[in-house]
Amino acid sequence: MQSLWTEFLVGLRQPEYVHVLLNPLPIYGLAAGVFCLAVALGARSRGGQGVALVLIALTTLSAWLVAHYGEAGYDRVYSMSDATAQKWLNWHAHLADDLLWADSIAAAAAAAALAGLWKFPRVHRWALPLTMATAIIALGVGGFVGFVGGKIRHLEFRPGPPPAWANTTPNED
Repeated sequence: MQSLWTEFLVGLRQPEYVHVLLNPLPIYGLAAGVFCLAVALGARSRGGQGVALVLIALTTLSAWLVAHYGEAGYDRVYSMSDATAQKWLNWHAHLADDLLWADSIAAAAAAAALAGLWKFPRVHRWALPLTMATAIIALGVGGFVGFVGGKIRHLEFRPGPPPAWANTTPNED
């Protein structure tokens, strides 16, 4: 048992491992937040809306942590991958860099709606539907980034080669 804990703690020092641990948060957590917000809106529960908005804000902000650890682990994963996996990794990194804005907008909308919930009712009226829309967009974008990321190390998820544009490195435009 001691060696498993030691191995786990060593794993937490590897950014690519932390990336894999955290990457479900902006997808599954955001999906739970969107679901909770829909239920709270249907029930007209201000408390439920508050909980859902906090969940949306936290899970969308977690995308920055996921991106940070993904970028920190990029070189190690790239070096242990074959040429096809490297192309998927490059495309995944490129998408993550380009699409992180969607989570930021959803987090800002959730924060505005949360502030409006208690202090600014007029803001709350327009911020709630905006939060729902931006959260759904962020969920779709994050799901696609994860879809591409899953193909890096999982051969069973690759029905064919990556698209031709996947050859670019993440920092190239």
